[in-house]
Amino acid sequence: MRRFVLAAIVVAALACGSDLKLPSAPGIDDIAVLIGAGDVGVCGSSGSIATGKLLDREPGTVFVPGDIAYPDGTAEQFRDCYGPAWGRHKDRTRPAPGNHEYGSPGAGPYFAYFGANAGPAGLGYYTYRRGTWQVFSLNSNTDSGGDRRAQVDWLTQELNARGAPACTLAYFHHPLVSSGSHGVIPPPPVVTEFWRALHGAGADVIIVGHEHFYERFAPQNADGRLDTQYGLRQFVVGTGGAPLAQPVRRVANSEITLSTFGVLRLTLEDQSYRWEFLSADGGAILDSGTGQCHGVPRI
Repeated sequence: MRRFVLAAIVVAALACGSDLKLPSAPGIDDIAVLIGAGDVGVCGSSGSIATGKLLDREPGTVFVPGDIAYPDGTAEQFRDCYGPAWGRHKDRTRPAPGNHEYGSPGAGPYFAYFGANAGPAGLGYYTYRRGTWQVFSLNSNTDSGGDRRAQVDWLTQELNARGAPACTLAYFHHPLVSSGSHGVIPPPPVVTEFWRALHGAGADVIIVGHEHFYERFAPQNADGRLDTQYGLRQFVVGTGGAPLAQPVRRVANSEITLSTFGVLRLTLEDQSYRWEFLSADGGAILDSGTGQCHGVPRI
């Protein structure tokens, strides 16, 4: 009930043109909800407008795992393509860069647009807490920008430095495996390194984009093998507004694929989580379920 009351407040404030700062609104962080999608800002896309309207009635922290402003992540494309669709939620958005952001040198307009919400300028990775969860936004574009070794070392140190056992989630742009056209080639090497570090530390959930559809996987390890005890559940959510694609084959451990615009809502609870994939067409729940956190590191 509390979530729906907050949602009504958000909608009313937006309708009145309020300057409501969603990240600091009372109770927003206490709900521990992440909601969002990747592959969003295409000028003229009815999909990105529809998913943005869906966010209007949903409280929580907005995640965007890359390919935010097409085709080259320029300042004009952030203003004209992403801004009208999702820009009003910028204050509560915690993004990760995609390959299209690096169509501009060093992804400069991306860092300028999101400011401190994108972490240290030029790096593209950072961490924050939501409820009992530790959340990592990572940069899987190390061939285009950033220092691969420095980022993996930082991630490993942050995972090892956790005091009390915490549920852990990470998002970045490129999937480890997918049933789409991008999945026929290996991911950037840093993606496997992310997975190995996260799996070894007992992390729980990974969210990515890149493929322009929704796909949910059973828990698996960094080699793409089923691991029901310690595996990470990967969600592919490239459904924010870029032209949709269809899977080209079904890979191992894939549990569902959907080619429709929508957003993923994750409710982060103490030692568990709930997921719901919401259709941009009216907000219908097209996929849902629950998962348990591992609670302790694997090694």
